[in-house]
Amino acid sequence: MAPSLEEPDAVQDVLSNPLKAKPQLVAPEPEHCPGPESEKAGQADSCAGCPNQAICASAPKGPDPDIPLISARLSGIRHKILVLSGKGGVGKSTFTSLLGHAFAARDETTVGIMDTDICGPSIPKMMGVEAETIHVSGTGWSPVWVTDNLGVMSIQFMLPNRDDAIIWRGPKKNGLIKQFLKDVEWGDLDFLLVDTPPGTSDEHLSVNSFLKESGIDGAVMLTTPQEVALLDVRKEIDFCRKAGIKVLGLVENMSGFVCPNCTHESQIFRATTGGGAALAKEMGIPFLGEVPLDPRIGRACDYGESFFEAFPESPACTALKKVVRGLGEQLGVDPKQILPDEG
Repeated sequence: MAPSLEEPDAVQDVLSNPLKAKPQLVAPEPEHCPGPESEKAGQADSCAGCPNQAICASAPKGPDPDIPLISARLSGIRHKILVLSGKGGVGKSTFTSLLGHAFAARDETTVGIMDTDICGPSIPKMMGVEAETIHVSGTGWSPVWVTDNLGVMSIQFMLPNRDDAIIWRGPKKNGLIKQFLKDVEWGDLDFLLVDTPPGTSDEHLSVNSFLKESGIDGAVMLTTPQEVALLDVRKEIDFCRKAGIKVLGLVENMSGFVCPNCTHESQIFRATTGGGAALAKEMGIPFLGEVPLDPRIGRACDYGESFFEAFPESPACTALKKVVRGLGEQLGVDPKQILPDEG
């Protein structure tokens, strides 16, 4: 017989209570035990005399008491968008930084980026604020402002040395994400973009749990054309459906290479199963568009510059603008309120 996973926790319980850990019992559960995670744990008549009584009674129960505080803190944010993939290396952080610059291109629009990739924070480098630190006041932590209308929060700002590794277990990562939402003075924002690590684990569960009450507009999925990337994106879409997160659309990144000299397009990562467009049709989600490879995007990220401002006429920038407008439509926002007029 093939090996199988241990019996998984109930999906809805994990989604609703991502920080909850099963009590570590010192003895087997007695016959009439109400259950170590039930509301009556440690308090029922059958608990009297049980060696586990104190452990069960002290275990956390019910919803997180900080969620109303988080909702109040985020009440001035109009749209909250997650950037997800499931696969590493498809360009989530790069896309998040580009999306932030695109939304902030209008002086009237205020944008925040929250970097929840705790172990691999790259947003500060891409936004040109890697050397900054967090300022704390009586009202909370202040985001690091890239421009007057574009702010960032990341664990990178808290590290003593730039190259220090963050070697944390899930609960500590979850605790920091809660602080980013509860203690950061985001103020009034038009958009809060949440950059996430690959997968469907601790960080994703925490963000969903903490933001659910205040309202998540939805998630943008990112993929590259190859089936090996699409495979993980399917899992991420399934996660969103189980968690009740609307999928705003799918973007195919690194979709061909457009030569900056002759503008000829070559398929570097050729789609073997139809790519992002076919996956979006298969899963019944909007396809926001294809963004070609452009080495200048990488250079702009390395130097912390805005690719939108530096190369506004490039094929990649044109494709990104189309994606941004499509995302605006999914959010129900007037396209004129997304990007400045080009006329």
